[in-house]
Amino acid sequence: MKEYKGANSFLSERQTVVTIGTFDGVHAGHRKIIDRLVNSATANNLDSVVLTFFPHPRMVLQQESGIKLINTITERKQLLEETGIDHLVVHPFTHQFSRLTALEFVRDILVNKLKAKKIIIGYDHRFGRNRTADINDLRQFGREFEFEVEEISQQDIEQVAVSSTKIRNALFEGKVEKANTFLQHPFSIHGTVVKGRGIGKDLGFPTANLEVAEDYKLIPKNGVYVIRSVIEGETVFGMMNIGTNPTVGGKEQTIEANFFDLDKDLYGQELDVDLLVRIRDEKKFSSIDDLKIAMKQDQAFSFQYIKDNYA
Repeated sequence: MKEYKGANSFLSERQTVVTIGTFDGVHAGHRKIIDRLVNSATANNLDSVVLTFFPHPRMVLQQESGIKLINTITERKQLLEETGIDHLVVHPFTHQFSRLTALEFVRDILVNKLKAKKIIIGYDHRFGRNRTADINDLRQFGREFEFEVEEISQQDIEQVAVSSTKIRNALFEGKVEKANTFLQHPFSIHGTVVKGRGIGKDLGFPTANLEVAEDYKLIPKNGVYVIRSVIEGETVFGMMNIGTNPTVGGKEQTIEANFFDLDKDLYGQELDVDLLVRIRDEKKFSSIDDLKIAMKQDQAFSFQYIKDNYA
């Protein structure tokens, strides 16, 4: 997969099949569209192109919404690379770009820059200034600029019964198994291991404290989760607490991972941590001893879950 920072830098000797979207989560519905894109490109001897945007349009046009995204842009790129597309164009979404008319977007971006010979798009896709144009307008432009439009029907999309909004809501509720089913891959948090308060070590459960650089990254509901990561080429499991550690007087939200059977200094390392299942809510215990008992129960639950699902 070749990656481009904007349509202006796109280079291809062949004409293309293009699909367009934000693709947050790269979930089952997105993958159905991208599979169709790749198959169509192969069948017609064309290159496949995914045109996506960053920042997310709502981050620019509705800043007060405070939208949180399933993926950082880096995570989104990694997931899209797995789909087998030829080209990924990440176009900067700005107020100026949002003011392009439908004609300007189609003619200047899709046709002149991306060499679109075919566009695959959902039945409800809207584009152009104020999102006033729809698939019927796109078909009209197709006749004018000689490209084909393939519609992904409402029935096709609803058969998947998944959306980025549903996934975000599931994660906000702590339902990671539901989110992972929609995504068809585990929800992951990418971060850098930083120094913490050392409380986990004192309790007998040393933790790697994960700092997430991107403030728009969705962090699931506070609680304890079973996790998995790849560290120095080795798959390791563990449990993670997302929350404020109220039993020991914590105030700020932290993300703390306790990896099983791992004795390594992880400070400064960047990790991708998959969340597999939620164990329980975070709660304030009446004593440190009660907290230790709960953590041992969390560990026992994790061992059993890992044995049942990954042994």
